[in-house]
Amino acid sequence: MRNQQFAIRPTAPAAARDELTRIHFLDDQNASLTTPSDLLRDLYDRSWPEYTAQSVVDQQLSNLMATTDVDGLDFLAHHDNVPVTVFYNLALQRLAFAPGLDFQLTDPLSAMAKIQLPVADHAGTDFTLAELVQAWYLLLTTHTKNGQSFLDHLTTHGYFEPLVHDASVEKPLIFNGKSQAVFDTTRLIREVVYVESPQDTDHDGKRDLLKAEIIRPAETETGLKVPVLYTASPYNQGTNDESGDALMHNVNVPLQPKQPNNLTLADVTAQPDTTPLPDARPVTTTTKTAAETFTREQSYTLNDYFLARGFAVVYAAGIGTKDSDGVRTTGDPEETTSTIAIIEWLAGNRTAFTSRAATQAIPAWWSNKSVAMTGRSYLGTLATAAATTGVEGLKTVISEAAISNWYDYYRDGGLVIAPGGFPGEDTDVLAEETFSRELLPGDYHRIQAKWQADLAAITHGQDRATGNYNSFWDARNYLKNVKNIKADLLLVHGLNDWNVKPRNVNNLWNAVRDLPVTKKIILHQGQHIYINAFRSIDYTDIVNLWLTHELLGVDNQAETLLPNVIIQDNVQPETWNAYEDWDAPTNASRQFNLQHDELVDASVTAPLPAATSFNDQLPAEQFNHYTHHIDQWQADLLGDKHNAMFNHRLIFKSAVLTDDLVLDGKPTVDLRVAVNQPVGMLSFQIVDYGEAKRLGVSPTVLARKALDEGYRWREDDLREFKTTAATPFKMITKGHRNLQNRTNAYHVDPLKPNEFYDLSVTLQPTHYRLLAGHQLGLVVYATDFGMTVRGNQDLQYSIQLGDSTLHVPFVK
Repeated sequence: MRNQQFAIRPTAPAAARDELTRIHFLDDQNASLTTPSDLLRDLYDRSWPEYTAQSVVDQQLSNLMATTDVDGLDFLAHHDNVPVTVFYNLALQRLAFAPGLDFQLTDPLSAMAKIQLPVADHAGTDFTLAELVQAWYLLLTTHTKNGQSFLDHLTTHGYFEPLVHDASVEKPLIFNGKSQAVFDTTRLIREVVYVESPQDTDHDGKRDLLKAEIIRPAETETGLKVPVLYTASPYNQGTNDESGDALMHNVNVPLQPKQPNNLTLADVTAQPDTTPLPDARPVTTTTKTAAETFTREQSYTLNDYFLARGFAVVYAAGIGTKDSDGVRTTGDPEETTSTIAIIEWLAGNRTAFTSRAATQAIPAWWSNKSVAMTGRSYLGTLATAAATTGVEGLKTVISEAAISNWYDYYRDGGLVIAPGGFPGEDTDVLAEETFSRELLPGDYHRIQAKWQADLAAITHGQDRATGNYNSFWDARNYLKNVKNIKADLLLVHGLNDWNVKPRNVNNLWNAVRDLPVTKKIILHQGQHIYINAFRSIDYTDIVNLWLTHELLGVDNQAETLLPNVIIQDNVQPETWNAYEDWDAPTNASRQFNLQHDELVDASVTAPLPAATSFNDQLPAEQFNHYTHHIDQWQADLLGDKHNAMFNHRLIFKSAVLTDDLVLDGKPTVDLRVAVNQPVGMLSFQIVDYGEAKRLGVSPTVLARKALDEGYRWREDDLREFKTTAATPFKMITKGHRNLQNRTNAYHVDPLKPNEFYDLSVTLQPTHYRLLAGHQLGLVVYATDFGMTVRGNQDLQYSIQLGDSTLHVPFVK
């Protein structure tokens, strides 16, 4: 295994001693010890909090080997000195690494280097007392074999339990710039409030009330003000899966020709809603005591981790969900207003009530008015939306696999494009699935007519007939408002996420590059997943450092210590690298010309060939098979030219690479293309051709429930990306374009049969290391069985190869 820790805060010796004293590893008792061995023995005695008898603690130390022949107890009892090798032999075993398997007792430092574990500075072969203190401090921050810091491991065994109810212990308790688990998770307070939002989406003449579920430390009852992690999840109160499935659209329909237009951006710009709002409800009485509680929320394990560390957590589903007012709108400004209403209440700027009767107001009196938003997918999307409002109180968002523009989720280049794995889904389907007011029959009876009318309006506005960008989509484009962002950003996305495709985070990253906020981005090799329980990267520690800085105001250098960009390597397992930027404007570009079956480096002179072509129509049996076996279609699309997709796509390959090529950014394809009918689309995939074992896009569970979030608290599975069996190719990135949207996504161009047109298509961004010995491939096709409509039309596409190129951005 390889260990990458980006969040260890370098700490000077004096500060380290102070912090060790603060967490009770140093005190007056061991301050008088004069030999390194006695001090290390004392530190180890304290590191087994679950054992109270000295004889049992001694037994634990005797179970560790100090050298090949002497155990830890024996060595420390008979030596004054502590050799560096002995320290790390014992340390590696405490970190759960096994002698003879993970490291050799004769050379532990080699293993430390190979696994990439930090080693403390030392002047000689033995640690001095001062060096030993610093080494122990660093050891506490070091990750175990199971992917958590040693101090977190001790926490799960009860190390901080005596401190939880010790009035002399400051809370929050900070160690190495991070908040520690000294809060009592057995006494968490759960309560419900109803926030009055400045909107009336169900048009009942009253402002919408929004249910919010709060979990806060019991310590807030005695006056402690705490920061808040807020997750806005439309799924939180339940979903209508069967109703959503029934609404899924048929994608086995032909691509339709569109009427040319001369629309400008002004023509499709969404206009603000100027409907007058009902008056706010009067506040006659106020209380600090909620009237409603709940038992178990749909939790996020990262939030659970911080509940043990003194953060409150709030979950809210928003308008149109169970126990709230309003209707679902899928990503429009009304949903953003609903999202930030909760933040405004937490910051003391909005009213909430103890019940839907709205007779008694309740403030967030326990909040320190500093809020972070967390969550993945739709949850992260709403965090992004909230950030673009500049709402007061929102200090940071940790936005994972988030949409920045809903058009880029459900559309691409004038085409209806499904999120990967969900052909036929659209905004109306998602609205119906999350309209959980439907789960309350009485409530639904009262709102049903209004909802059906609104749902029909969503279906009309999304316009599956053309796939064009319009005012409906413009209202759902958060990128227009990035100038308002005041919160710092921590963005996380998968480079193999074909649900929320990488363009969403790339466009946001490029849009905020020059904003005066701190922004970081982490790109992993997975699909649509969380990464907070991975062994090879200290993601939870990164977030702890980040949130301790952002919400508690601790000067822990998170903004400079954490790299701007962290990207997981796609070749070497368990490897994450730091970069200054991603898809930087200064990146170099390599051009390849399209020849027959070849990508020819632009520096190589070659004769200009004539056009080449393919037909998109498949035999009925083959077409029907692919509609039910999309993985097989993908394999045939990229595979040997004599398979079932021969003559139904074009494959171009470069010469075998003599050096690694690191793609970084957005590949672009420039073509001269014609089609035999007044309708057409093209799809593209960039491919790594070369036999190799590759990382899977879904993580493997290494150990179930192996990660404790606190002491006798919730747990999470330990996960990691593993290599698959060798494969001959891998798709790197893709893109699509309607041939009638050659100018942009709202301007419809004419398309005459058999006439050649210039087409430039920017593909989804990536970062990918293509190895020497492999070939870069470009596959040109039309119907994408996983994403586009599938009309199986008799469409013959021709490309003039001499006028067609592939531009690949790269970094050295």
